[in-house]
Amino acid sequence: MSTLFLTDRDVSALHDWHDAIEALRAAYAVPMSPQMVPPRSMARGDGVWLRALSAVSPNGGHMGSKQIAASPRAGRASYLVSLFDLQTMALAALIDGNQITAIRTAATAALAVDALAPARPLRVAVLGAGFEARSQLQALAAARAIASVAVYSPTPASRQRYADDFTASLGIAVRAASTAPMALEGADVVICAARSRDESPVLLGEWLAPGMTVVSIGSTLPEQREVDVDVIRRAALIVADMVEEVAHDTGDLLAAARAGIDFGHKLHALSDLIGQRVPGRASADDIVLYKSVGSALQDVVTAEMLLRRARSLGLGSELPVTIAPVRK
Repeated sequence: MSTLFLTDRDVSALHDWHDAIEALRAAYAVPMSPQMVPPRSMARGDGVWLRALSAVSPNGGHMGSKQIAASPRAGRASYLVSLFDLQTMALAALIDGNQITAIRTAATAALAVDALAPARPLRVAVLGAGFEARSQLQALAAARAIASVAVYSPTPASRQRYADDFTASLGIAVRAASTAPMALEGADVVICAARSRDESPVLLGEWLAPGMTVVSIGSTLPEQREVDVDVIRRAALIVADMVEEVAHDTGDLLAAARAGIDFGHKLHALSDLIGQRVPGRASADDIVLYKSVGSALQDVVTAEMLLRRARSLGLGSELPVTIAPVRK
């Protein structure tokens, strides 16, 4: 089979939240060895870095990787996802990964919230009004009924635009809150999809009410912060997509460890939650936290979903050359 190339425009045309969430649900339900999703690696230069993530899909027929080349100083990044057929070792697809990161992050968070939040229409608070914050709410709306939404962003125009757009698209009242604590009033689910310019936490544990489910996706490196140590202290359960990386590579958990907070006993893998190998929320009053750094499994499974839809719908471009496997 030839190698298919999917552009950013192809990804937009092929993307489906429900298909992404269900593909991830099926993948996370299957027991996986750590070798199937190894830790990410990062090469750093002067103001630039290249991150590489790889994984073997447990049930989709591919293995693959995502590479991210970034210059934070220049505000630029590019993303590439590759998929190899598990039977033939042939290169099945090259995909512009620009949107895949947001798609898989939001779809996996929606999967986690579906497993952790109360079984009723959800009252949602969103901290952030950018691209990631939009993807998070779109994905959650595909997984669960939503009763209400309140959004806070430090930029009034941004939060009002977010509220107006989702009021129209979801058909429910979306409220722009003037402070973060006001956005959290009465919420079941708190989505953190923003970081401050000085990396001070945007969510404080003192704002949380019993029973809240918190999603934190914005702190993935040691120098980044999104939630304070009281969020970690108050959480009865912390679910992570990559347990070791969340525990040892994120600024939020590193700060909690420095503060003497013992979180190891309550930190569990998302795969164990979805596969029902560990219990979820023990009490309706528990505060639970889903903490994400992103995973190559999510990238590969999402890319597989896009490739299946592309083959079915006849989208994408076949490359004029083939990178064929060789016998060893």
